[in-house]
Amino acid sequence: MNDGIYHVSFPGLGIESLEVNRVAVTVGNFSIYWYGIIIAVGFLLALLYAMKNLKRYHLKQDTFIDCVLAGLICGIIGARAYFVIFSWDNYKDNLLDIFAIHNGGLAIYGGIIGGMGAGCIMAKILKVNIPAILDISATGFLIGQGLGRWGNFINQEAFGTPTDLPWGMVSENTGGVAVHPCFFYESVWCIAGFFLLWFLSYKWRKFDGQMFLLYLIWYGFERMIVEGLRTDSLMTPFLNLRVSQILSGILVITGTVLLIVNLQKAKHRVLAAETEEADGNDTGSVTAENKKSNETDKKTAQVDNEHENVKENENGKDH
Repeated sequence: MNDGIYHVSFPGLGIESLEVNRVAVTVGNFSIYWYGIIIAVGFLLALLYAMKNLKRYHLKQDTFIDCVLAGLICGIIGARAYFVIFSWDNYKDNLLDIFAIHNGGLAIYGGIIGGMGAGCIMAKILKVNIPAILDISATGFLIGQGLGRWGNFINQEAFGTPTDLPWGMVSENTGGVAVHPCFFYESVWCIAGFFLLWFLSYKWRKFDGQMFLLYLIWYGFERMIVEGLRTDSLMTPFLNLRVSQILSGILVITGTVLLIVNLQKAKHRVLAAETEEADGNDTGSVTAENKKSNETDKKTAQVDNEHENVKENENGKDH
């Protein structure tokens, strides 16, 4: 690398020496990095999607914005804190590096925990439907993640082990060896996940919180696999295990169990509603039949009375 510039190639695809500059704009001693721009654009696209779909989730714009602002601030803090905690040896001797986020080092799971946690707390304070907030946020997250992973490409990080596959990526950071472009795998998976959840939110949304649970399963499954290819994984302090793989496995299992349980509850609610409606219709039919029967009985009684009156009149004439 020379002054923030990488030379990236994909030999198997015939793509040679792409020049990638980490810095987008420099004004004096101040530089704006592509990493930050890409993250910001991903966030804005996710926000636009959410704002356009608020009515479908029965959410109000003003309260949603409050939840987003809380989630944004705490999401950035959480993403950085998560990364720093699990790579503390790189920061313990120079604490100021903790704030150098333009160099990368934002852990997505930390962002999810911090952002969604703060958003849910704000939603609780504002008395907003938390599962609905999670639904719309999770779908938007996939937009941000799908685009945001290209910030890893610009920084030439989050790549994997050596590979002979045609799309193997080579740069100064890979040591001149073709490696798995893990950022690309996750980007494609997240964008595909967005379209899937967007479709299901129209066709198969049975309860509030369902899209969020599907997000946990969809993203967790991919991350559990791709994380195994990466060479820069955050490791647990005491065991030689990848933090993201452990967390992903927990999310997939938890999300699957909760999804099944809540789908069953939703099914029972529908059956109960249908049964209640049917009972109401039956009661209405019985009432109508009883009313009709009563009217018939009245008419019969009236006719009988008339016959009795006629007989009495005839008997009176005979006397």
